[in-house]
Amino acid sequence: MDETHDSKLKSWIEVNENSDFPIQNIPFGVYSPKGGGDLHVATAIGDYVIDLAYLDDAGFFIDTDIEETEVFHEPTLNAFMALGQKAWKEARLTISRLLREDNTSFKDNDELRKIALIPMNDAEMEMPVDIGDYTDFYSSREHATNVGTMFRGPDAALMPNWLHLPVGYHGRASSVVLSGTDIVRPKGQTKAPDAEKPSFGDCNRMDFELEMGVLIGSGNILSEPIAVDEAKDHVFGFTLVNDWSARDIQTWEYIPLGPFLAKNFATSISPWIITMEALEPFKCKSPEQNPKPFDYLNNKKDCNYDINLEIHLKAENMSESHIISKTNYNYLYWNMAQQIAHHTVTGCNLRTGDLLASGTISGPEKDNRGSMLELSWNGKEPISLPNGEKRTFLEDGDIVTLKGWCKGKGYRIGFGDCKGTILPSA
Repeated sequence: MDETHDSKLKSWIEVNENSDFPIQNIPFGVYSPKGGGDLHVATAIGDYVIDLAYLDDAGFFIDTDIEETEVFHEPTLNAFMALGQKAWKEARLTISRLLREDNTSFKDNDELRKIALIPMNDAEMEMPVDIGDYTDFYSSREHATNVGTMFRGPDAALMPNWLHLPVGYHGRASSVVLSGTDIVRPKGQTKAPDAEKPSFGDCNRMDFELEMGVLIGSGNILSEPIAVDEAKDHVFGFTLVNDWSARDIQTWEYIPLGPFLAKNFATSISPWIITMEALEPFKCKSPEQNPKPFDYLNNKKDCNYDINLEIHLKAENMSESHIISKTNYNYLYWNMAQQIAHHTVTGCNLRTGDLLASGTISGPEKDNRGSMLELSWNGKEPISLPNGEKRTFLEDGDIVTLKGWCKGKGYRIGFGDCKGTILPSA
């Protein structure tokens, strides 16, 4: 850790103690002015977006790997992410110093503040990364056990491979959407347990999945795997992920190749990418693994993170959202370094902008479950909302919001919201 992690740091920009974006965070995203204008790379502090393209034009990134690259003038983070760890750290340190309460170089430049310091209400957040490939894992033991118990019974809850490798599948990158994008209820084939034939129509078991995603900064060359203890160096940062799921479509289609239409219609991500540097103070151990993984999966360094997670649900006629689950990223049995090592052990090449999602994150208690499938136990135990309504799966008009944060001493490193509203099928 370095000076950017000091819990005593304060900014000349006022930041509420419950803000997701204190000076210790320095997330990265892409925005455009609501009144119209170019997309630029930005950071956030308190209730403000800071346009990094204008800070670059002002000469604040001289003598760094960012100088003369124009990466902050790009419409995505990809070019910046491809520069690698040294550039990421230099950017973080430069921004941190500019925002400190005793630094006047940005604070007292009225002309620069006018164009580079934008209230969040005046900023339109954009898709931060051009995602080339998307992989979804299945790494929560509690989630896998719950789902397996529902469909196969407790004695066969985990498949024989589950404790030996991080199970995953390749998802659809084209339908990864930004938080706030409406989610249209999909159509597809389903088959009721007592039906002779399948039928075609609306999904009736619409679900969310609380996940975290890592975004690859620097990839690997084809045929050269990434070692488990070097995996962290390839990750630019984390984002919240809601991997929406059509459960009834999935039940009929998934044998023998796994999810297809049940997952390809939408996956939501939050607009701000929280860097590995920002999360460094919150590293923690992963759950004990038994049996011991193969050497290529055996971490020598801690590579899990203490990230609090919440799921909020707001029905159409509710005035405010209601928390239906609380869990933590640190419950994951297979951590992100193991996921990357396994993904590349064949020589598969990851590339800048690739998204790797954790899979649904659940904990040991009922109110730690990360999907409606688990919370309602496949529809058998409806959950109650404050307005008297009940839910087994999502209904049209429901708004699901995911939240995540790490708790520091006097500050929190937050992820912003990942939100989506369910609309009727087209």
